Amino acid sequence: MLLTGLLPDISTDPAIETAADSVEAGRSGTIVAPAGIRPPLLARLASRAKTPLVVLTATGRDAESLTNALASWTPGVAMLPAWETLPHERLSPQVDTMARRIAVLRRLIHPVAGDASAGPISVLVVPIRAFLQPIIAGLADLEPVRVRAGDVVDLTETTERLAELGYERVDMVEARGQMSVRGGILDVFPPQEPHPLRVELWGDEVDDIRAFSVSDQRTLGEAGDGLWAVPCRELLLTQAVRARAREAASRLPGAAEMLSLAAEGIASPGIESLAPILVGGMESLLDLLPPACPIVASEPERIRARAADLVATTEEFLAAAWSAAAAGADTPLEASKASFLDLGDLWGSGQHPWWEITVLPPADLAGALGEQANAGAETDGPAPLVVSPTLVRVGARDVQPYRGDFARAAADLTSLARGGWRIVVTTEGPGPGRRIRSIFTDASCPAALADNVEARPDPGLVTITTAQAGVGFVAPHLKIAVLTEGDLTGRAGASTRDMRRMPSRRRKGVDPLTLHPGDYIVHDQHGIGRFIELVSRSIGRGDAASTRDYLVIEYAPSKRGQPADRLFVPTDALDQISKYTGSDEPSLTKMGGADWAKTKARAKKAVNEVAKELIRLYAVRQQTKGHAFGPDTPWQRELEDAFPYVETPDQLVTIDEVKADMEKAVPMDRLLTGDVGYGKTEIAVRAAFKAIQDGYQAAVLVPTTLLVTQHAETFSERYAGFPVRIGTLSRFSTPKETEEVKAGLASGEVDLVIGTHSLLTGTVSFKKLGLVIIDEEQRFGVEHKETLKALRTDVDVLSMSATPIPRTLEMAISGIREMSILQTPPEERQPVLTFVGAYTDAQVSAAIRRELLRDGQVFYVHNRVDSISSVAAHIGELVPEARVRTAHGKMNEHQLEAVIQDFWNHEFDVLVCTTIVETGLDISNANTLIVDRADTFGLSQLHQLRGRVGRGRERAYAYFFYPGDKALTETAHERLKTIAANTELGAGLAVAQRDLEIRGAGNLLGGAQSGHVEGVGFDLYVRMVSDAVAAYRGEAPAEKTDVRMDLQVDAHIPDGYIRGERLRLEVYAKIAAIATPEQEADVREELVDRYGPIPPQVDLLFAVARLREVVRRAGISEVVTQGKYLRVSPVELRDSQVMRLTRLHPGTVIKAAVRQVLVPLPLTSRVGGSPLTDAPLLEWVDTLVTKILVPFGE
Repeated sequence: MLLTGLLPDISTDPAIETAADSVEAGRSGTIVAPAGIRPPLLARLASRAKTPLVVLTATGRDAESLTNALASWTPGVAMLPAWETLPHERLSPQVDTMARRIAVLRRLIHPVAGDASAGPISVLVVPIRAFLQPIIAGLADLEPVRVRAGDVVDLTETTERLAELGYERVDMVEARGQMSVRGGILDVFPPQEPHPLRVELWGDEVDDIRAFSVSDQRTLGEAGDGLWAVPCRELLLTQAVRARAREAASRLPGAAEMLSLAAEGIASPGIESLAPILVGGMESLLDLLPPACPIVASEPERIRARAADLVATTEEFLAAAWSAAAAGADTPLEASKASFLDLGDLWGSGQHPWWEITVLPPADLAGALGEQANAGAETDGPAPLVVSPTLVRVGARDVQPYRGDFARAAADLTSLARGGWRIVVTTEGPGPGRRIRSIFTDASCPAALADNVEARPDPGLVTITTAQAGVGFVAPHLKIAVLTEGDLTGRAGASTRDMRRMPSRRRKGVDPLTLHPGDYIVHDQHGIGRFIELVSRSIGRGDAASTRDYLVIEYAPSKRGQPADRLFVPTDALDQISKYTGSDEPSLTKMGGADWAKTKARAKKAVNEVAKELIRLYAVRQQTKGHAFGPDTPWQRELEDAFPYVETPDQLVTIDEVKADMEKAVPMDRLLTGDVGYGKTEIAVRAAFKAIQDGYQAAVLVPTTLLVTQHAETFSERYAGFPVRIGTLSRFSTPKETEEVKAGLASGEVDLVIGTHSLLTGTVSFKKLGLVIIDEEQRFGVEHKETLKALRTDVDVLSMSATPIPRTLEMAISGIREMSILQTPPEERQPVLTFVGAYTDAQVSAAIRRELLRDGQVFYVHNRVDSISSVAAHIGELVPEARVRTAHGKMNEHQLEAVIQDFWNHEFDVLVCTTIVETGLDISNANTLIVDRADTFGLSQLHQLRGRVGRGRERAYAYFFYPGDKALTETAHERLKTIAANTELGAGLAVAQRDLEIRGAGNLLGGAQSGHVEGVGFDLYVRMVSDAVAAYRGEAPAEKTDVRMDLQVDAHIPDGYIRGERLRLEVYAKIAAIATPEQEADVREELVDRYGPIPPQVDLLFAVARLREVVRRAGISEVVTQGKYLRVSPVELRDSQVMRLTRLHPGTVIKAAVRQVLVPLPLTSRVGGSPLTDAPLLEWVDTLVTKILVPFGE
């Protein structure tokens, strides 16, 4: 966390001391220093400067790592992020980027001392892209909304203020920049916060402020710092801006549509590009900085090159956009004042001291260095050197990397410690720190763990702590060395961005039953209908009036030529309804006829056949005894602590499920589906480790050789420092390596093997196999799986896939195999921007240049091996500065491996390849995908290809090009349309289902039963299968009969409690599905948490749900008010019951023939009373059913 204890010693370096004096005096100059010592150097300069210190970096990534490193050395560090879009695109920057920018500018110009959110800044890190971008004048003067617990606020005023700041009012907060109000509760998601906040008011006073989770809308814990909501757009559509937009619409035909929307107050994507036309003026960041504020350029040579690239790429993009516009696309937005400023105009200007920190010594320093060397001062490394007050060299050097050679590292550090050095080793997380300490103590190197280094560390000891130091440094004359985990292992640990963002284990995701008018639904009793609307009906007058909500569902007309029949379903019976998935246009059922019963019966017969087969398989599996793995070991927890990202709630749940399965004696057979890049591999890493901890071996089976290399890399990285031996088997292994791995597996020396089909050849024998993991399950054929089954009757199996094959999906859905679904995208992931269009050279070169600008890499997919070299050469001509290589399946193993390794190591920029990249290649730095001749690919191929990019935080782009001069086939057009439509995260399953429809397969579930699924809809079919399976097992399936209840009870959700149809439907469905007191308690807790205290009408809904269960258990199917009577049926009474009933309720009519009883409704008093309603009526019905109508013997 903090390393400030080293600062006093480092500050004694004469070069640092001189530089700090010069900065304080307002001079400009140059410092020569290695990368590792820059954070403490900058922290020292900032402590002496009177105003914030501004540090420029060449790229956004440099800025992020420098900001993280600086946070360990000094408080008050902030970074001004750059937009990820170029100035002329019809795309807006992300909401959180804009809000973070505004928050930083606000703190820079109007700091509030002592406020954790809005406090002053000591060091501001700015990537050059953000430095050159013009800023809307007056942006930092917008007053944020500040609310703390105990404040008195006017809710209406606060919401209006938030709306002015660009927050969008919705019924349920699901994304950054949204707010919702329910009674005395205000939910807001300030874009710069990790979680949305819930502000609860008591009258006008703020009672408390808590963070809550987006996935299940439940609160997570107190937000001690309160709410600090900055604007979430840089261009706010105020009245003045709207007037300007209206006036400019006629002048700028290209942007007329956007401007006319802006005039109405609707912000369309890309409106920020028009800011210079719509606002009073633009400023540069330099204009906003306080006078005499020192500016430090880290690596000025790279910064200058980067600034030139930015301007060139912007111009090129404009040219490409104009050429596309000529072909009929949208014209680009050209507002010259929005373009990047020229670095030459800004550099060295203003009243600011300008400093450069570089590793390349300037000429003036060379002479002084020569003199120093002659004097013999450089014996043990660089000594500090002061040439003049404005030219110094710091006495430090970079660490020589150990690349995993811990023995050498321990020996070196031991000798330094003996020399009385102060040595600090930083790790990303506490897990690796403990591992490194145990390695060092085993090598008798004096090491100790520390939470932080705020005090001066002891000499002669290696202090190990958790901090983000970036890279390390060695300062011989100060006898100080700081090493990072990356210096020791040779791998850069992925940044553990914010460990505060621990997700909660998810209780139950909120999935509002989103029914739009016109959607098809399935009612268990009446069949397939079409949803029309949700209506409220009031019954009775005066005090006895009650309101209920109904879903209106339309069915086929019972007579030809007649209007459609309509069914009103009371919302307390929502558990009978599910959404229909099957064919696109199902035929509606007729109500009351025998059609639906016949369809259901046919499906049931087919289901029973399926169930028999499934049960046989299941029984065999249940009888085999596997190994029950033990509980988690401390090492397991250490491995999980070291995971560099924040797990998603689904990942946490799935990991728990997989471990629970492994700890049972029955062999695991679990299918894990989750979209591309949703963290399936991490679950495999943990499961395999668990098996290995128990002394068993694990095998990972993957479809392609490239994946073997990649998984081997991932597993080695995660198991670094643990005694686990990993072997690989694939075409890339030499015969000698293959023999060694096979021998190791047979003898038990190799713990984990990762391989392709060669694992299945039968020549591989394991000493003690405990777990098989199959990745990209859809790529293996039946015979491969049969071989596996022979291998593993008693072995645990975990299959993983983004687009599972229908048969697997069906087995999982019907309960034969357990299935886990990862639906939550990892934090910070964004959908890939997809572009489908005709191929033009200008578009391709612009797309590649844009990616190179952010230090990224590009996949260019061209699926013809014979012409691939000429395509690569053409790209080389279009973008001469790009380094281009090719990869395809016809290359020999070593060439192919070399190319992929080089791409992985960022040796070149553009990989022109065939679909060899489709399966699971994970290169997080490649964020642009260009597919040539996209019209020739299948849908799941397109989806898998698109999944190769967008795996980091960066916005990713996918371009699907087709030849402009050829006509597209109908199917190709459908496919491209689908891929363009399904861009949101997690669209894998939607694409898989749509793919089957385009191919003309009627359904998901294989040949035999396809018609039946279409007839009854997917959900109901799946329920029928699981019921049939349960029946064969001898468990009576819970057949939920439809209970008609129509009583004078005011049970509904008032509009003021929950606004918005979809949220009300969701709550109705939850209440209707309650069957046990525990479930009721859980739903009540959720309602209080999300919407505040429960009103009496909703309490009555719970009471109706309880009564419905009582009535259902009694075998009664209707309890209905009929005039002055209550009609109950079917009821068969014994004589004693008839006597009791007529005695207690005189006037009762018993219709034995139709098994009906009519009981007079109770009144509040015998004479002149009004009918009972609400809770007393429900109690009376409960007593009537349980005490009188149900036979005593039962």
